[in-house]
Amino acid sequence: MRHIRWPLRLTWAGLWAERLSRAFWPLWTVLLLALSALAFGAQDVLPLEAAWAGLVAIALGSLAALVFGFRRFRRPRRAEALARLDASLPGQPLSALSDDLAIGGSDPAALAVWQAHRARMAARAATARPVRPALDLAPRDPFGLRFLALTALVMALMFGSLWRVASVTGLGANPAEAMMNGPSWEAWAQPPLHTGKPALYLNDQPAGTLELPRGTRVQVRLYGEVGALTLSETVSAATTPPPASDLAQNFEVLQDGALAINGTGGREWQVVALKDRAPTITSDGKITRERDGKMKLPFAAEDDFAIAGGTATVTLDMAALDRRYGLEIEPESRPALVLDLPLPISGNRAKFEDALIEDVSQHAYANLPVQVRLEVKDAQGQTGAAAPLSLILPGKRFFDPLAAAIIELRRDLLWNRANAPRSAQIFKAITHLPDDLTRDEKTFARLKTAIARLDKAKGTLTPEARDDLAKELWEIALLVEEGDLASARERLDRAQERLNEAIRNGADPAEIQALMDELRAATDDYMRLLAQEMERNPDGAEADAGEQMEVTGDQIQEMMDEIQRLMEEGKMAEAAQAMAMLQQLLQNLQMTEGGGGSGGPQMPGMKGLQETLRDQQGLSDEAFRNLQKGAPSEAPNEGEGGGQQQDGQAQNGQEEGAQSLADRQQQLRDRLDGLNQGPLPGAGTERGSEGREALDEAERRMQEAERALREGDLSGALDRQAEAMDAMRDGMRALGEAQAEADRQEAEGEGGERLAERETARDPLGREPGDNGRRIGSDRNLLQGQDVERRAQDLLNEIRRRAGEQNRSDSERDYLKRLLDLF
Repeated sequence: MRHIRWPLRLTWAGLWAERLSRAFWPLWTVLLLALSALAFGAQDVLPLEAAWAGLVAIALGSLAALVFGFRRFRRPRRAEALARLDASLPGQPLSALSDDLAIGGSDPAALAVWQAHRARMAARAATARPVRPALDLAPRDPFGLRFLALTALVMALMFGSLWRVASVTGLGANPAEAMMNGPSWEAWAQPPLHTGKPALYLNDQPAGTLELPRGTRVQVRLYGEVGALTLSETVSAATTPPPASDLAQNFEVLQDGALAINGTGGREWQVVALKDRAPTITSDGKITRERDGKMKLPFAAEDDFAIAGGTATVTLDMAALDRRYGLEIEPESRPALVLDLPLPISGNRAKFEDALIEDVSQHAYANLPVQVRLEVKDAQGQTGAAAPLSLILPGKRFFDPLAAAIIELRRDLLWNRANAPRSAQIFKAITHLPDDLTRDEKTFARLKTAIARLDKAKGTLTPEARDDLAKELWEIALLVEEGDLASARERLDRAQERLNEAIRNGADPAEIQALMDELRAATDDYMRLLAQEMERNPDGAEADAGEQMEVTGDQIQEMMDEIQRLMEEGKMAEAAQAMAMLQQLLQNLQMTEGGGGSGGPQMPGMKGLQETLRDQQGLSDEAFRNLQKGAPSEAPNEGEGGGQQQDGQAQNGQEEGAQSLADRQQQLRDRLDGLNQGPLPGAGTERGSEGREALDEAERRMQEAERALREGDLSGALDRQAEAMDAMRDGMRALGEAQAEADRQEAEGEGGERLAERETARDPLGREPGDNGRRIGSDRNLLQGQDVERRAQDLLNEIRRRAGEQNRSDSERDYLKRLLDLF
C-alpha cells in the first residue's frame, strides 16, 4: 500500500473534481455569464430597472444552481477511489492483496503458492497510475451552455474591462430619487490646450489654495433638490453671473479669487490664476560667417509653457551706411528680410538654445550694415523681442578683383535701378582690355552678354529683369571666383591670387581657413603631377636637378602653416612676404625623393594628420593636469605650423578655462575635418575608405569631448579625447598601408630592367643597397606577412601604454609621443 499512496490520492482528487463539476457546472456557467455581462458594462447602458432585473435574475439563477448542485453532489470516499484504482489494474491486485487464504493454511505447498500469488499481485499493484477523472459533461449539457459562458468571458477580457464590474455598486437611485437621499456635486477644471496640463477632477482636490492657468475652463454639475447646493465664484469676473442654484454652470478662470460650492458636502478653494507670461529671447550678438558664407546667429528663447514660433527681421541701418558710389542715391523700397527661427523638432520648447544659420549672400543687404530684431511668440499670441542687433550682415566674400567688382555693381543694381547706366559704364571700362582678365572664355562671354542686356535695358529696367540680371551676375561672379579649371597649375595660381587678395583686404578666420585649404589642395595636386612626371622621365629630372631649386613637401607645408599663422595674428605684411617666398618656391618646384620621410613624396595631408594628433595629445595632457589641480586653466595659444604651443597667461576662473579648452578642441576638430575632406592616400581603395571612416569617428569623438569640456566634465572629456586619438591612429595606419600598397604596385610596374639592376647591385659586403639609395639594407631575412603586422601592433601598444603613464618623466613621454606621431 505504500507504493500506491500517491496514485490513490490523485485518483481520489479526480473523483472530487468529477463530482463537483457534474453537480455545479450550472452554477459556474451562470456566474461566468453574469461576469461577462458586467465586464462589458451592461449595467451602465441598460435602464436602471433592467439592470436591477438582471441582477435579481442572476441571483436567483445562482441560488437555483447552488441548490441543484448540493442535491446532486455525493462526497467521494477513499474506498471508492481505491476501487477505481484497483479496477484500472489487471487482475484487481489491490483486492487480491486484501484477501486471506481460506483453506490449506497448514499445507506448506499451498502456502508457497499463496505467497507467490500475493507477490505477483503486489508487483502489479506497484505499477498503479492515477486514474483520470471523467470530466465529460456533454451528456449533462447537450446545448454547450458552459462553452457559451466561457466564450463570453474571453470576449469580455479582450474587449471589455473587469474594472467595470465595480460600477455595479453605483446602481442607486436616479436623479429624482437622489433629491430624496441628499444633494451631491461634481466639478472639473480643463486648462488651455497650449499649456499641456491635464484636466483636474475637483472632487479629488482638497480645500485650500488651487493654482490654475489663466483661461482654465471650469464645469460644475449640482445634483439633488434645486437650491440645496449653490455655487459662488469670483474668478470669472462676470458682470451678470447665472443664478447660483443652476444645476449646470461653466466659466473661465480669468483672475485670482474664490470658488465655493455651498451646502452639505460642499467645498471652497482659493484660486490663484497663473498668468501666461510673454516669451523672451536673447542673443549674445556674436554673429559669425561660416566657411561657405552662411550667417550663423546664436540665440536663446524661453517661455513658461512653449515657444510657438519666431522670426529674425533684418532691416537696413541707414545711419551706419557709407553713402558713396552706387549707394549715394536713395534705395528703392524693399520689404524687410524676415527669416524663421529654427525650433526643436522634439523635446522641450519652453527653454532652448539654437542658432539661425541662413545663406543671405544673394540678398541686397548682404555685407551691408543692418539691424536684426529677434522675436518669438507663444500659443496665446504673446510676443517677446530682443534688443536690435547692429551688425554687418554676413555674406559670401569675393577675393578675385573681377568677381568683387561684379558683386559690387550687382549690389548697386539691387539698391536702385537708377544705377543701371552707371553700372553699365563701369562694366564697359572693366572689360575694355580683357587681357588676363579671366582664364575662362565662356565665363567672359557670359559677362559680355549680361553687360549687353544691362546696356540695352538701362533706361527701362523692370524689377523682374533686374532680378534676372542679378542672378546671372551672381553666377558669373562665382565662376570667376571659384572657376572650373582643369589644369593643376591654373588651380594653384588661382588659389595664390585669392589668398593674396585676402592678405591685402583682410579676412576673418573662417575665410582664412577656407583659402588655406584651397591652396593646400591645389598644391597637393600640383606636387602629385610633378612626382608622376619625374617617374615617367627620371633621366630628364636628374639632368635638370642641378639647375633647379629643390624643396620638399614638408617645407612647403611649413611655409603654408606659417602664412596662416601670420594672417590669423593680423600680421599681414609678414604674411605677404611669406606668400611671395612661397610663390617663388612653387615656380621653381622640384620634388626631391625622400623629402617626405618615405620612398616618395609624402602628402601634406598626412603631415597635417600627424600635427593634429600631436596637438590633440597636448590638449589631452593639459586637460589631465587641470583635472589633477581641480580646476581648468587657460590654455596657451596654439600654433598651426608645427603643432607647437606658446606659453600664455592663465585666465581667472574655471568656466573661462574650460571654454578655452573647448575652443581649442573645436579648432582641432575643424582642422581634422579639413584634412579629411582634402587629398589623402588610398583614394578609391578599401584601406583608404577605412582610414577616412576612422577619421570621421575621431571627429565625432572630438565633438563629444568639446561638449564635455563646455559642460565642465574633464573626466568625460579625457575619455573621449583618448578615443579620438585611437581612431586617428587607426585611420593614419590604414592610410599609410594604402600609400604603401600604391607604392608597391608602382614599383612592380617599373619594368624588368630596373629590377635586374636592383638584383645585381650590391655593396662590397654583398648586401642590397635598396631602392636608388633611399633606404639601407633589404627586406630579406626579416619578418614577413602577419608576423610583421603583429609585431608592429605590439610595439605600438607598448609605446601607447608608456606614453599614457603620468609618472614618467616629461622628456621620456615627449620622446614616446614623437614615436607615435611618426608611426
